[in-house]
Amino acid sequence: MTDRQVPRTGSTLVVGPSGAGKTTLTAGALADWLADRDPSEAAVFEFGPELEREDRVVGGRLDRFVSVPEGVWVGVVDAVAPRSQGDTAAETLSLARENAERANRRFAAAPPDPGAVFVNDATIAFQHESGELDRLLAYCAGAELVVVNAFEGTEFGSDDPVSRRERAVLWRLRDWADRTIELDRSERAPD
Repeated sequence: MTDRQVPRTGSTLVVGPSGAGKTTLTAGALADWLADRDPSEAAVFEFGPELEREDRVVGGRLDRFVSVPEGVWVGVVDAVAPRSQGDTAAETLSLARENAERANRRFAAAPPDPGAVFVNDATIAFQHESGELDRLLAYCAGAELVVVNAFEGTEFGSDDPVSRRERAVLWRLRDWADRTIELDRSERAPD
């Protein structure tokens, strides 16, 4: 794991390839924030699909790395990884659309006025144009702390509609965030 710390105020975007430690860093930020805060002030959007690659689990949910106490609102989307699980371009796009529609429903169910928002694997929710990024950003606007992590890389492709949309979303998130933490696989803790 990296020794980087996420500041306890403002918006932080954590990016990197799969297996770099984005979810672990976000889970640490959640635990740090909850150490002296009321759990009911936190909202977690959980979009991370869990895949087994090269005999190890890649991605996954925050609760693999931190105990999320009762009272924290957790909006889970049973997401898939479109580029890894779609057999055709049309199927990949369809899977991305299904993820976006599920995420949009979670946005609608989120409690108002959170003190902190944590988003795991954010771009999964926006790899299709039906994903409502503006809705998420508006939701986060009043929070004291926002930590968003997202895949950034080319290992799943780069010239398909899902990858192009993901890059566009990442550019917007980079512009929006107060800071960006870029991770690479060398910062990951050994298994």
